[in-house]
Amino acid sequence: MSIQLQQLAQTVVTYSINVQPGENVYIHALDLKDTDVLLPFIEEIYKAGGHVFVDISNYQLNRKMMLLGSEEQFTLDAKFKLEKVKEMDAIIFLLGEDNVSEYADVPAEKRNRFRQAYKAVSDEEVKKKWVVFNYPTKAYAQLAGMSTEAYTNFVYETCTADYSKLSKAMNALVELMEKTDNVRIVAPNTDLQFSIKGIPAIKCDGKVNLPDGEVFTAPIKDSVNGTISFNTKAMYSGQTFDNVQLTFKDGKVIDCTNDQRLIDLLDSDEGSRYLGEFAIGLNPHINNIMNDIGFDEKINGSVHFALGDAYEDADNGNKSSIHWDIVLLLKPEFGGGEIYFDDRLISKDGRFVVEELLGLNPEALR
Repeated sequence: MSIQLQQLAQTVVTYSINVQPGENVYIHALDLKDTDVLLPFIEEIYKAGGHVFVDISNYQLNRKMMLLGSEEQFTLDAKFKLEKVKEMDAIIFLLGEDNVSEYADVPAEKRNRFRQAYKAVSDEEVKKKWVVFNYPTKAYAQLAGMSTEAYTNFVYETCTADYSKLSKAMNALVELMEKTDNVRIVAPNTDLQFSIKGIPAIKCDGKVNLPDGEVFTAPIKDSVNGTISFNTKAMYSGQTFDNVQLTFKDGKVIDCTNDQRLIDLLDSDEGSRYLGEFAIGLNPHINNIMNDIGFDEKINGSVHFALGDAYEDADNGNKSSIHWDIVLLLKPEFGGGEIYFDDRLISKDGRFVVEELLGLNPEALR
């Protein structure tokens, strides 16, 4: 067992989900091939006085279920899983994919049916204390364009960083966002406006995602107008989308990149053409595109939006079976960009420019 893995297990159990004596902790490992990886997490949970429950999913098996299973099958399985999740106090999601495109050839109709059947399970999961992170694999390293060794070291370093320092610095942005009504994002081929008035701003400081580092809220559902052109790859259900452009009117996507796969995803249900999240990325250690949303949405100098379901903590009323995060980088090397809060410029080319937020620029946090 590596020291790095042991440190990660300690961070997850004692900081991220803060396991207390008597709590039920569900470890859900997705596509993890080396189950020995789970051992330090089990040890740390027992050391904290918790009870451990382990489940290992396989994406190849899930794909076959999507292709061949009936709606009745999905409903029965989801009912069984929901009852289990209800008994849990905390959930650890550990991702270990060796093929991030496993679902790429599953027809949209079948993916949507599968996703909708398990919506109640995912809704229940996010009511618990939960955390999600990657175990380093060659597939993830390839996505990031890194060697396996470099990627592995980067994952451990960013996942075990000092999130308490970042957490304190985030308070200023939370305070400012909760005073803000209108937000405007301007970048190449992008001019998008919306209101966040009255919706809470939530700081993500290592308690849910690892690595972490964002403050999120949600646009008022029908307030979004304009066009946004994303400059990172966007993945969802094993499919990769490039150069996604969306045009909104009164909150709803009315035009998009001419890609039938994208249109199918936007037509998943009534809420999939509306936004459920707006967030600003702040992690001082993540500077480059990793082609993995768990990292890319935390890049300092970025914003991201999620089509579909809104989180309960910052709820704009939008409900959907999807929650799809897409990232826009605002740094000069990606074309630059500006963020305005109530017509006041707060960030230019990926750097905060107002006095109260200077402490969130990368050099102040490292």
